Amino acid sequence: LVAVAILAPVIADAPPARQNLRSRLQPPSAEHWFGTDEFGRSVFSRVVHGARVSLLTGTIPVLVAGTIGTLLGLLAGFYRGWLDSVLMRLMDVLLAFPSILLALAIVGTLGPGLTNAVIAVAIVSIPEYARIVRSVVLGAREEEFVQAATALGARSPRKMFKHILPTALGPLSVQASLGVGYAILSLAGLSFLGLGIQPPAADWGEMLNRGR
Repeated sequence: LVAVAILAPVIADAPPARQNLRSRLQPPSAEHWFGTDEFGRSVFSRVVHGARVSLLTGTIPVLVAGTIGTLLGLLAGFYRGWLDSVLMRLMDVLLAFPSILLALAIVGTLGPGLTNAVIAVAIVSIPEYARIVRSVVLGAREEEFVQAATALGARSPRKMFKHILPTALGPLSVQASLGVGYAILSLAGLSFLGLGIQPPAADWGEMLNRGR
C-alpha cells in the first residue's frame, strides 16, 4: 500500500480529478480498470491517489497523539500526586465517550475538513498513549537504574527522557501500529459522513459515500 501511494502518479490510468461526462458510469475496461464514476473520473486513479490521503492522514494523528500522550503519561507517572490525579481524570473523561462519537462532536464543533478531522482523531487517541506510558513509568521509576541515576544527581527531565522513556518504546510502537489502522478507518468514516476531506479530492471514505 505504501508503494502504491508513492507511485500513484505512475500507476494511475488518469489524473484523479479529470472529468469526462461522455464516459460517466462506465464499467471496468482496458482504458479505466475500475470503471468511471458519475463525473467520468477514473475510479482506479481515485483509489490509488486516495491511498496517499489515507496513509498520510492515518500517520499524522498517531504522531500527534503519541507525542502528547507520551508526555502526559510521563508527567503523571513520574510526579504522581495531584498532577497524576488531574491528568488521569481528564483521560478518563475522554475514554468515557465512544471515540467515534467524540470525534464527530469535535469535527461538528470545528467544522468539516481534513485538518479538523485529523485533530479530532488525534484528540480521542491521546488517552491510550497516556495510559500505556503512565503504567510503564510507575514500574520503571522504582527500578535500580533510575535510583542510581538519582544518586548520581540526574535531574528529573534527564531521568524521564533518557532512562524511563526508552522502557516504554516497545508498548508504544505496538499501540502506534494499531493506531494507524484505527485512524485510517476513523477518518474514512468521517469522510463518509461528509465531515472529513472534501470533494473533489480523492478519499476512500468519500468514494464509498458516492458509491452508496
